[in-house]
Amino acid sequence: MQLFSHFKQHRFTILFATFSCVFYVIFAYNLKRADFPQLLALYGGLFFLFVLYLKKWRAGFSAVAGLAILFRLVFIPAIPNLSQDFYRFIWDGRLLVQGLNPYLTTPLSYIDAGNFSIVAQAQELYAGMGMLNGKHFTNYPPVNQLLFSIAALVSSKSIVGSVMVFRISTILADVGIIYFGKKLLERLGMKPYHIFWYALNPFIIIEMTGNLHFESVMLFFVVWSLYLLAQGKWVLSAIVLALSVSTKLIPLLLLPLFLQYFLTEGGGIRKSHFRSSYPWGYRFRESVKNLPRLIYFYLIVILTVFLTFLPFLTGQFAENFGASIALWFKNFEFNASVYYIIRWIGYELVGWNIIWDVGPKLPIFVVIFLILLAFFRKNVTMSQMITSMLFGISFYFLLSTTVHPWYVATPLLLCVFTRYRFPLVWSFTIMLSYSAYTDGGFQENLWLVATEYALVIGYFFWELFRKPNDVALSI
Repeated sequence: MQLFSHFKQHRFTILFATFSCVFYVIFAYNLKRADFPQLLALYGGLFFLFVLYLKKWRAGFSAVAGLAILFRLVFIPAIPNLSQDFYRFIWDGRLLVQGLNPYLTTPLSYIDAGNFSIVAQAQELYAGMGMLNGKHFTNYPPVNQLLFSIAALVSSKSIVGSVMVFRISTILADVGIIYFGKKLLERLGMKPYHIFWYALNPFIIIEMTGNLHFESVMLFFVVWSLYLLAQGKWVLSAIVLALSVSTKLIPLLLLPLFLQYFLTEGGGIRKSHFRSSYPWGYRFRESVKNLPRLIYFYLIVILTVFLTFLPFLTGQFAENFGASIALWFKNFEFNASVYYIIRWIGYELVGWNIIWDVGPKLPIFVVIFLILLAFFRKNVTMSQMITSMLFGISFYFLLSTTVHPWYVATPLLLCVFTRYRFPLVWSFTIMLSYSAYTDGGFQENLWLVATEYALVIGYFFWELFRKPNDVALSI
């Protein structure tokens, strides 16, 4: 009788956990990337359950955090089925533990030379990562390389073993995000369980834990850094932010947006109040006083990043790493929005793909936009600064030539600390991009790409102009 009473009290959570686990098991062990209808049906079901549960939940914070971890554990021994990047992770890690610099050679160079003994399972790893990945130099920064090498040390001859090490790393990172995200939300005066819009989101569980993308590790460092900064521990914050850059380079875009936060006293680092009602001269003098702290913050970030790269620096490193990064602006095209419109215009005007001309120029507009945000949008408080980060990162992806699904993890986490929820819509529509992978090869459906971005951009503008007290996907 007591058991029945317990079930009745928590039946919604139990049913949610049961159905979600079943869907995640099918997703992890029975889904093929080319089977887009099954992928969309499973993901649609998971996303529906996720939204419904966060609207109706009655469990405590720890119980929901436990569910988030449980769903991730389902994937532990599974080989990723939507991405093959992990094969390159294993390759880089096994090179590194042998004392070889992974930035100086490509897997293809070893395969062409017939050097199949360079790493264990070399042929299998190369076949898994594919020629496109294998012929280019690695672009994964040092913290990533450290995680790759740990997997190589723990499991030097087993792909499944390496996958399990990677997966544990991403799960621990998400646990850290839940922990520091909750603390940051409480410090900002927001509801702590908003962190579950990230942690319980099936998009995050599938892309980070399932497909082994290390954005979760990067974001763990980002949210930890922001929490430290909110506490006034700006030196530690700078070091941790540098570790996020050395995991994925994307946080470099955030650096200009710390300007106002440091030059004013929005961070609460000093006890006196910095109010816009104070005379301009007073505010200017206070900004000048705070300027050294900002400079030191930037210097610590740059120095820490440099130190993480230092073991790999050679004369050839910069050329190889730069060439690999340049590919994302000059060669690769996937799931873009504004760029695809520009590309279409280029075909109409000149008759060929203008990516080589336009791709490298688009980041210039991103930099200009970030500078405008840094100087002309109010970023005095932590909430205001994070909102600017959300706008800046989203603008960067809207202008990018390549937007893989896992990239959306960054705006999704940032939005948790703001009033905006358009990245939640994006975390659903981004899965439409997988329609490009078919048994017959790779072919994007531009109507689905247009649908994805129309819904996201439309929802963004609705949020932008709605009244602040309107309810939109809030819990």
